[in-house]
Amino acid sequence: MGQTLYQKLRAAHNVRSFDDGSSLIYIDRIMLHERTGSIALSNMIDEGRKIMAPDMVFSTIDHIVDTQPGRPNGTRMPGGQVFIDEMRRTTRELGLRLFDTTDAHQGIVHVIAPEQGIALPGITMVCPDSHTCTLGGLGALAWGIGSTDCEHALATRTLRITAHKQMRITLEGDRPKWLTAKDIIIHLIGRFGAGFGAGHVIEFAGPAIKSMEVEERLTLCNMGVEFAAFTALIAPDAKTFEYVRGRPFSPKPEYTADAEAQWAALVSDVDATFDTDIKVDISRIAPTITWGTSPEHAVAIDGDLPQADPSLDEVYRYVDLNAGKPMLGQPIDGAFIGSCTNSRLSDLRRAADLLRRQHVAKGVRAICAPGSMAVKRAAEAEGLDKVFRAAGFEWHEAGCAFCFYAGGETFAPGARVLSSTNRNFEGRQGPGVRTHIASPETVAWSAINGCISDVRKALS
Repeated sequence: MGQTLYQKLRAAHNVRSFDDGSSLIYIDRIMLHERTGSIALSNMIDEGRKIMAPDMVFSTIDHIVDTQPGRPNGTRMPGGQVFIDEMRRTTRELGLRLFDTTDAHQGIVHVIAPEQGIALPGITMVCPDSHTCTLGGLGALAWGIGSTDCEHALATRTLRITAHKQMRITLEGDRPKWLTAKDIIIHLIGRFGAGFGAGHVIEFAGPAIKSMEVEERLTLCNMGVEFAAFTALIAPDAKTFEYVRGRPFSPKPEYTADAEAQWAALVSDVDATFDTDIKVDISRIAPTITWGTSPEHAVAIDGDLPQADPSLDEVYRYVDLNAGKPMLGQPIDGAFIGSCTNSRLSDLRRAADLLRRQHVAKGVRAICAPGSMAVKRAAEAEGLDKVFRAAGFEWHEAGCAFCFYAGGETFAPGARVLSSTNRNFEGRQGPGVRTHIASPETVAWSAINGCISDVRKALS
């Protein structure tokens, strides 16, 4: 019987198998950020533990750093400077690579990992952050862990993982030019439910995946955790190889051919079996947006909200919307483009195309935070920052910014915000903030109109 991509990756890194189906897995690379990584590193030092392979550990400052132009406050999170100071101290003491705020390569952990070639096809990679599954878009077996597991991985380069079921979601059909990877993943979570992938590794496959660029694949896998999956995967191909080639931590030129030959075998065999096998026609998917407080609370942009249901009463109260009514035309107070889901150069280019010679509606606060300083420089070299600013957007430094609220940057309580982020939980973008997740294009077009708007009107 053939093997799935997940089975091949797991077998290649298996150190020991156990009777309960779990395995001790070798970990190739580890990434850390200041909000959680600083805790693990401090514990390592306090307990006298050594890091087995310091050159395979990479750290960044992204979650609670101030992204206002010039970073005047260091961090806007109360008490947040402690985390930043600890990350600097511990990485220096342990001899680890840190992408600090003054580093030209600083950025969001899941953006700089592929950007710098730290994440590669075929490797195992962990980070104490739930959206580490993003890197499955390159064909890496990557997943989020807690601080305790992080310490174990740092000390031993191994982690024990349980047996997982496997799910394949095959995307078929002609893709409309306005349909984004973000629309697709929100649609899937809304259709099947936020808990549908629990206990599974999800592999995205099919002709629609082949047509996607690598950065779109990263977006798709980024929200695998919002499906409750252990992680998400996409088989690497020629596009992947071209994307990772020549990056700072990718294989050196003399090893590239051998690496790519190995990566080419990282596909599910034709006779491999999955516990769940789903086919989805993407030609039928409309631009999609979330309406409630879970990624599964999703509707087509021109659809109506679900009918009244006692289980949804509290959700409707929080978001201040009425059952059965349309989302189109709902006034918005804020717009945010950024996060590890949609802050790469391709995302900013697509949004900027809609913003040219347009302006954000009166009363809408609009912000763009590039995913890394490299993305920011590249965007500025193309003049995209001028487009965003001319349209009325604030142009920020690289970081998680308005995706992750921990007492720092936020919108006003009660604000309705259209956001390119990955979570719309209560308070995710600040106390009382009502977040609706969408693609960067939908965010940009809605900001211009001052209300939730159908981007097909602009792109058809």
